[in-house]
Amino acid sequence: MELSTEVVVLLGLAALAAGFVDAVVGGGGLIQLPALLLALPGAAPVEVLATNKLASICGTTVSSATYARRIRPDPRTFVPLMLAAFVGSAGGAAVASLVPREAFDPIVLVALVVVGAYVLFKPSLGEVTKLRFTGGNHTAAALGIGLVVGFYDGVLGPGTGSFFVFSLVGLLGYSFLEASAKAKLANWATNLAALVVFIPQGAVLWGIGLLMGVANMAGGYLGARTAIGRGAAFVRVFFVVVVSGFIVRIGGGLLGWW
Repeated sequence: MELSTEVVVLLGLAALAAGFVDAVVGGGGLIQLPALLLALPGAAPVEVLATNKLASICGTTVSSATYARRIRPDPRTFVPLMLAAFVGSAGGAAVASLVPREAFDPIVLVALVVVGAYVLFKPSLGEVTKLRFTGGNHTAAALGIGLVVGFYDGVLGPGTGSFFVFSLVGLLGYSFLEASAKAKLANWATNLAALVVFIPQGAVLWGIGLLMGVANMAGGYLGARTAIGRGAAFVRVFFVVVVSGFIVRIGGGLLGWW
């Protein structure tokens, strides 16, 4: 597929920004996926989703490793979360080709409005870790989050990291920083699962995906280091700003403002 220099630069910058945002609070797909849709108007929806996953897994690999070294997330949470997320994402990817492109934005918009409002009106949410469950209940909650958000990621994808962060903060009681660390590990698993389904289908556009993957890796590294250095308060503010921006962009598009 031939692309102009301007389009290649656009995709690279979008992937860089997506990697940074994704590493801090998740939701990088809400930058990267629209860029792919704009740059590849003739591509099938499943090709756009698959190529987005390839670029994303490059960034989540780097940010996950950075968080794992510095934050050392609890394996009692992230292992069941990752396993369930992998299964859920594989199931979602298997039916992704059945989802019409025009359904993407309304679904994501509603979810983001709910998430953003909840975080905005609970200022103490995610300041410190106060776990709400212990033992088997904690594991069951982590499995449930992994399955539901993982399935969404396989079907659509944009905002997955933000939904993981929100679920880990709002349901399990983690601080925003600790939630971001675990969310990256889970998001890496969902990206891998989706690619396991998409690659045999021949849906991945490898040249574009790998080019964006390099930029996404750079953004992921910078984002993870910034989040770790600034702490949970910064991550919370960044989360609200990013979610609000996505709501305006998606909502404005649906209303025909741009």
